[in-house]
Amino acid sequence: MNKPTLILGASPNPERYAFKATKMLSDHNHDVYPVGLRKGEIEGHTILTDTPALENIHTVTLYVGPKNQPVYVDYILNTIKPKRIIFNPGTENEEFEKQAEKKGILTERSCTLVLLSINNY
Repeated sequence: MNKPTLILGASPNPERYAFKATKMLSDHNHDVYPVGLRKGEIEGHTILTDTPALENIHTVTLYVGPKNQPVYVDYILNTIKPKRIIFNPGTENEEFEKQAEKKGILTERSCTLVLLSINNY
């Protein structure tokens, strides 16, 4: 099942986990929407900047640490309105998770790369 995914914290640097996640999600036939601070591209996918208005996003997978998340909380919860937010290692944020859960959004402390590798995304 295709789960359109916004990758927050995307980077054109192939060493970064957000880059690897974008590639792996795409390889698993999920529509990917990389969003980052700087323009660039990941294997043909343009990195979007700022807070692009996107519709029908199933999952937001976070690669932005808790101290840099506040500017995105309202955007994710009230503009994107995903069904799920994945807090990858290092992005855990109890307050953000509680806010999401109050809106009926599933939160998951997990690793996108691991979920994909075990076919549990």
